[in-house]
Amino acid sequence: MIGKITIGKDFYRVLAYNEKKVNEGVGYVIDSNIEQSTAVNMTQEFNLIRQLRPGLGNAVFHVSLNLPYSDQLDDKEFASLGCDYLMKMGFDNNQFIMYRHTDTEHEHIHIVANRVRYSGRLVSDSNIKRRSREVLNDLERKYGLTQILVKNGTKKSLSQKEIEKTLRTGNLPIKLILQDKIGLAIEKASNTAEFILMLESNGISPRFNISKTTGRVSGISFNHQGVVYKGSTLGKKFSWNSIVKQIDYGQDRDRSVILSTNGKERGTDRANEGNHGTAIKPEPRSEGVTKGTEDPDQQSKGHVGKIEGNGMTGPLVNETDWTPFKLELSDHGARKKSKRKKKRKGLGL
Repeated sequence: MIGKITIGKDFYRVLAYNEKKVNEGVGYVIDSNIEQSTAVNMTQEFNLIRQLRPGLGNAVFHVSLNLPYSDQLDDKEFASLGCDYLMKMGFDNNQFIMYRHTDTEHEHIHIVANRVRYSGRLVSDSNIKRRSREVLNDLERKYGLTQILVKNGTKKSLSQKEIEKTLRTGNLPIKLILQDKIGLAIEKASNTAEFILMLESNGISPRFNISKTTGRVSGISFNHQGVVYKGSTLGKKFSWNSIVKQIDYGQDRDRSVILSTNGKERGTDRANEGNHGTAIKPEPRSEGVTKGTEDPDQQSKGHVGKIEGNGMTGPLVNETDWTPFKLELSDHGARKKSKRKKKRKGLGL
């Protein structure tokens, strides 16, 4: 269940919105401690109590409580839940009116309440969204509703966008699916191979982050239906450091199965490639010849041939350029360089 809260100044605007739904036949009141009337008349009734705090600007509390598609409550149950919500949020002596809307596929209610109590005291709005989330967690358990968010620190809660996507599509969030399936695999698997096999049987492809210097696994992520989550973003329980404490993992023993798994996840089995799962691919030369191969037609005529026994096959230099003078010149140049080096050494350079 998700609660969307608005703190505002104008009672008339939110009352007119909800009464419009009533007039359109897609909304009705399921509980109230004020008399349902026109938006103008109800605004006047709210403002009578509001005058007890004349300096207060934001006196309006407006919240919509939305159920997932899989959950249903009748009017009596929803009204009871709404009243429990108001009580736990501190609205135990305040004006309120509760509407149920039927214009969406998911069931939801709207509550308009006065932050000013009948006593003149004020309901605080400090950390109101966090407090609301905690209250909703409790109410989900009390009314047997789907628990979208959990308090357990070993699991990360859904973000606001993930919750809204769930309400919009009616599909169970992939984060919750991963947390459930991976958690089960961690509990039942006795070693790394079994852990990977259980994940793959549930349509989850693990991907291991491997250090290129040490070969150690430094992290893990999970791919389900094309959506990838890092283990740490699912919760502490799902980080690699936590997983290896719960299954039998050996770096050397499990290296091949981990590299093979990475290869499957990327579409190529790299278990036998080494280099920590990174393949070294031949690079094409500009002449169109792959490095590491030899094409006699593309080699320079002046290449040094291979040595066989005490002799050498293949030309030493280009035949057309070969002359005793050039060899002598090359040798003379080498002697001059050697003399220059000795001279510098003698000068201490």
